[in-house]
Amino acid sequence: MKEYAPAKINLFLDVIRKREDGYHDLGTVFQTVDAGDTVEATLREDGEIHLTYNEPQNYPLESDLVFKAAKALKEYANCALGANIHLTKVMPLGAGLGGGSADAAATLRLLNNLWNLNLPFETLESIGTRLGADVPFLVRGGTAFAEGIGERLMFVDPLDLPEGAALLIATPLDSVPTKDAYAGVPKSGPDRWEQYKAAWNAQDAAQFKAAQSQSAKSTIPQFLNPDSCFNAFEISVFPTHPLVAEMKQKFIELGADVALMSGSGASVFGIFRTKELAEKAAAAMKPISRYQTVTKFWHR
Repeated sequence: MKEYAPAKINLFLDVIRKREDGYHDLGTVFQTVDAGDTVEATLREDGEIHLTYNEPQNYPLESDLVFKAAKALKEYANCALGANIHLTKVMPLGAGLGGGSADAAATLRLLNNLWNLNLPFETLESIGTRLGADVPFLVRGGTAFAEGIGERLMFVDPLDLPEGAALLIATPLDSVPTKDAYAGVPKSGPDRWEQYKAAWNAQDAAQFKAAQSQSAKSTIPQFLNPDSCFNAFEISVFPTHPLVAEMKQKFIELGADVALMSGSGASVFGIFRTKELAEKAAAAMKPISRYQTVTKFWHR
């Protein structure tokens, strides 16, 4: 049995406040993309969880989110079964794309089916909350508003790119420690996030869908334009990681209608009006990137 693990980008991301527990309250819009790893599993009757990879990983098994997800689901369901799990890893580590969280979410979906547990998404999302802030969203994917540390979700009608447009994701030859990104990020308070949500909600859903289905679909929708896309972490990351800032600028110079860092970095994504433009930009990014793909949004 096999399960795809699509990664995510953040179309909007603001850091609202630091909480007493040391975490931060965020306001973000998650969007899954058609790029990710693959998790496969076969049944074991002895209750053991065995995990293998397509290539060696530089961390202990016990810290792997796939292994943790399998253990958490097994414990929650009091399941006596086990699994041989194989992770085919494609996505880069520490890239702001939620690769590890996507693997954990895919593992929850996969073993839910393999073990015939028939748990609803809501239960899998609740289990995922204990594994990582991005996991609950990635259980279901699509397009969603998220608050808190990312666990309070409101799914909305999935976004699609304009007809003919393409998404370029590239990870520079750099990595951004999450702790460092948070250390320097300004805490904005709730106003910008609340204004963003109000603007989204004020837009009639039917008109929004109609705007994307017209023949003149090359127009970038309202919430996929430079004025709407925002990431507060760019403020803290760009001064100390100039290669990330350089990549975003190059995206714009090469024709991206929108370019933004994803998560706390270091990946940058860009929306291009044509696949050809995106592919030319990808070729130009190769000397400064450790991962790149030309793709599209993903939803079920």
